[in-house]
Amino acid sequence: MFILPAAMLFDMDGTLTVPMLDFPRIKEEMGILDDAPILEALARMDGERRQQAERILLCHEDRAARLSTLSAGCRELLAWLSERGVRTGIVTRNSRASAELVLRRHGLRMDALVTRELGRYKPDPAPVREACRMLNVRCKDTWVVGDGQYDVEAGLAAGATAVWVSLDRCRSFAAEPSLTVRDLQELLATLQALVEKAK
Repeated sequence: MFILPAAMLFDMDGTLTVPMLDFPRIKEEMGILDDAPILEALARMDGERRQQAERILLCHEDRAARLSTLSAGCRELLAWLSERGVRTGIVTRNSRASAELVLRRHGLRMDALVTRELGRYKPDPAPVREACRMLNVRCKDTWVVGDGQYDVEAGLAAGATAVWVSLDRCRSFAAEPSLTVRDLQELLATLQALVEKAK
């Protein structure tokens, strides 16, 4: 019998909102020459170089937040979950300032918000566990929804159900999602069908 999750945690850029961040350009401006992800490369920097790189990243995040548009089906999914008592949260590698700006811009309400200021970020499961702690729910009763490899890896490592939003892409990473959907509209339709079937 299908039981709705106690909570659903979402990635932000590319999941709740249409992808806006140009990661190759950001890395170029920050002077990151290797394949390291932005936050991991930033952690290796020090002094003035790190401060300058952080300013560049924050500038891009702020612009993306101000220009952000919600992904198709986002409002409908969040409303449906709220009506059924499912807690919601955001777990993102973005800054708190940019995440809060997105929430204000679109009038969204979340029960938990975990950003990179935690000091640990996806694919580390710590942000997922922190969000579950904030919501007073168990990780195993939680779904983690995101469009990236790190979302899936963090969710699985935390013991949650990991939902990959493919955006019509082929999966290029090894971690096996618990569920794959094309977009949030398909996720809502899937949930509705599962609930109906369980009646």
